[in-house]
Amino acid sequence: MSDDVTKSGGHGPQNESSDDARGPRLLNPLRTLVVLVAALLLVVVAIAGVEIGRSKSASGATISVDGTGTIQGTPDTATFNIGVHTTNVSAKMALEANNQRMKALIAALLQNGVTQKEIQTSGLNIYQNTNSNGVVTGFAVDNTLNVAMHNVQQSGAAIDSAASAVGNGIQLNGITFSISNQSALLASARAKAMRDARNAADQLARAGGAHVTGIVKISAVQNQIPPMYTSGHASDFKSSVPVQTGQQPITVQVSVVFGLAA
Repeated sequence: MSDDVTKSGGHGPQNESSDDARGPRLLNPLRTLVVLVAALLLVVVAIAGVEIGRSKSASGATISVDGTGTIQGTPDTATFNIGVHTTNVSAKMALEANNQRMKALIAALLQNGVTQKEIQTSGLNIYQNTNSNGVVTGFAVDNTLNVAMHNVQQSGAAIDSAASAVGNGIQLNGITFSISNQSALLASARAKAMRDARNAADQLARAGGAHVTGIVKISAVQNQIPPMYTSGHASDFKSSVPVQTGQQPITVQVSVVFGLAA
């Protein structure tokens, strides 16, 4: 009996020892998995924290200001509409007379600084003249040219010569001055407008205890300044028509959003 007890007792401790030995082998992989999952969660949280920090930084304070830059330029193009008006008892005779005078007008322009490519026909009309009873009394012809003259200094002489060639049938619908190439002036005006906007932003930021960090957005608007205009009539023509080009402003306005930091 003692042998049975001894055997039985001997097997008992051996079984417990075997179970204890197998236990750690099963638990270690589970612990490792838990540790890995926890580490992965920490990495995800850290990355999320970085992204949140970036979002907060990107959505910082801003300030919106306007800036204006104006540059004065000298016009280099004179544009005027000039033509001939003739009347006669028949349409054919009125047109023939107009053609002769128009040829004289064009020749006078070409002899006084206007080139052929600067002349373009802008209107040709033949119409009836009637009295108060509606009876046709004759015909009138109007032929007009649009002249864009780059030799501004001779524009007065060209107009005067044309008027002399045509006589009382001359028609002049004013004169305008413009700048043909505004690229350099626009560049200067834009730079001046941006400096004006930055100065305004710096002043406002300092007053608020902050400083400008950079540009977030720019919107620019070019002001279209109408060409300078003068008018003239045949009765005003003298031996030399005085023409003054003056100065023409080129203006650019900008709206700028700047970033701010304390």
